[in-house]
Amino acid sequence: MSVSEPCPDGGKWLDAHYDPMACLNTFSSCVALADLSGDGESRLVVGDLGGPAGMKLKVYRGTALLSESSLLDLPAGLVAFFMDLHEPRIPAVAVASGPCVYVYKNLRPYFKFTLPGSEVNTLEQDVWQQVREGHIDPVTLKEMLESIRKKADVPLSVRSLRFLALDTNDTDEFVQLHKQQPIRRQTVITCIGTLKKSTADEDGVSCLVIGTESSDVYILDPEAFIILSKMSLPDAPTMMDVTGQFDVEFRITVACRNGNIYILRRESDKPKYCIELSSHPVGLVRVGKNMVVGCTDESLQGFTQKGKKLWSVVLPAPVTTMASMDLPTRGFQAVLVGLANCEVQLYRDKNLLSTIKTPDTVSSICFGRYGREDGTLIMTTKGGGLMVKILKRTAAFEDRDGAPGPPPAQSIRLNVPKKTKLYVDQTLRERESGVAMHRAFQMDLSRLRLAAAKAYVKALESSLTPMSSSITEPLKMNAVVQGLGPSFKLTLNVQNTAACRPVMNLSISFLYDESLYRMRNPYMRIPLLVPGLIYPVETFVECTSDKGISDIIKVFVLHEGRSVPLLTAHINMPVSEGVTLN
Repeated sequence: MSVSEPCPDGGKWLDAHYDPMACLNTFSSCVALADLSGDGESRLVVGDLGGPAGMKLKVYRGTALLSESSLLDLPAGLVAFFMDLHEPRIPAVAVASGPCVYVYKNLRPYFKFTLPGSEVNTLEQDVWQQVREGHIDPVTLKEMLESIRKKADVPLSVRSLRFLALDTNDTDEFVQLHKQQPIRRQTVITCIGTLKKSTADEDGVSCLVIGTESSDVYILDPEAFIILSKMSLPDAPTMMDVTGQFDVEFRITVACRNGNIYILRRESDKPKYCIELSSHPVGLVRVGKNMVVGCTDESLQGFTQKGKKLWSVVLPAPVTTMASMDLPTRGFQAVLVGLANCEVQLYRDKNLLSTIKTPDTVSSICFGRYGREDGTLIMTTKGGGLMVKILKRTAAFEDRDGAPGPPPAQSIRLNVPKKTKLYVDQTLRERESGVAMHRAFQMDLSRLRLAAAKAYVKALESSLTPMSSSITEPLKMNAVVQGLGPSFKLTLNVQNTAACRPVMNLSISFLYDESLYRMRNPYMRIPLLVPGLIYPVETFVECTSDKGISDIIKVFVLHEGRSVPLLTAHINMPVSEGVTLN
């Protein structure tokens, strides 16, 4: 691939290829990436809905069209899956088209699976039988079919519906052409997905999961193509997301045409949970254990597996398509949302991480390994263009919640422990004697405040603090002890904290246990202290005891002519590691 200059999206993506004349008319459900040759290079498989050249199954390698095959009907979905354990490990491609699933292996037709026919209305069969025998005319047939359509529980067949849509002049020809043919009611496929059979490996054998217009979901065996399971929905499915393994546990999340989302599980053939949306869904993507749904009201919403709504974000334009962005090497998962204003926005939860500008409205998005690049973003546009972007290896995404409101930490659920019997008993006790407990608490609090105030006043009156409370001599002092022993260096840092007044006639005196320590200068004079400067006063202390004990040395800052010290400091001496030799 030829790489050009990066586009203006924060420098996270490289423009690898753009072909505005690719003539691709497709959606995200009809695009897949797969290693179809077993050589380690993934190909792009596209189910083209058609144009002047008709409906095609196209395969791209790099920027070139590798092959194309004609399709008999409009593709509703396309998936790549492993259908056996044979070597080399090459996936097959399944294309859902009309009532059939066409399976291609090695880019050649391999198998065709047709959905089983649906139940035919018995009244409808009797009416067509009378037409076949010549007992009723086309006008009476139309009246009877109209009556059956309004009252019957089983829908009419396609033949009867086409007949009812005809003009009166064309009904005779239609009846003569079809009256001898048996009536069949055939459903069509609306969406398709894959479900791992027994292992969650990347190349594990997968089953096909099919959603039909008759509101049924089928799970097909990957080898024999027989129906392993059938589940029913309240309405026809339009999108689905599948996770888990068929033999262990699986979960199928289905968005239906009635605007609701249903969750199917292994143990039931009916939906387990239902999510009622405010508007119809147009995109459904699973991120971890949560679901992200794009709706027609220009909103992006997050839900849990059980249908609890987590968050909602208002989008600047209607959603055209959605796809997941999964980078296992970085442990990064996010959602790509294509918008009608020619933008593709990247969301992790409700946080917008990046915005990509496109030359045209995006109709399909696919992210994964293409060629030998793991982080490749492939998009097709409404005008038929094909775009390929590569994520830079140095790209970093930051979660930034630009929406006003509480911080993200507020939405994190606290792990509240269960209520114990002791907790319940204490709660009852607090209810019964709450007034007395409050009074006792207030009494204890008042006593604590009084004791603290008394201690503070005593410290100020006796100058037991390392900061002076005097207005005329505002001083501050701290002490540093250096050495391992038996000789220690004691440094006192004295500072005048006054604004512009110097302090003079000061001295320092030490009080210590003479049986433990010996000092060279137990009494020292301090020079004039200029405001703002720190004056270090150094002396040496020797430990004379061999008992391995230590004591406190008291330091007093005195003023000539006063008996009360200005400052007092207590120095906790460390234990000496030796004894002075006399």
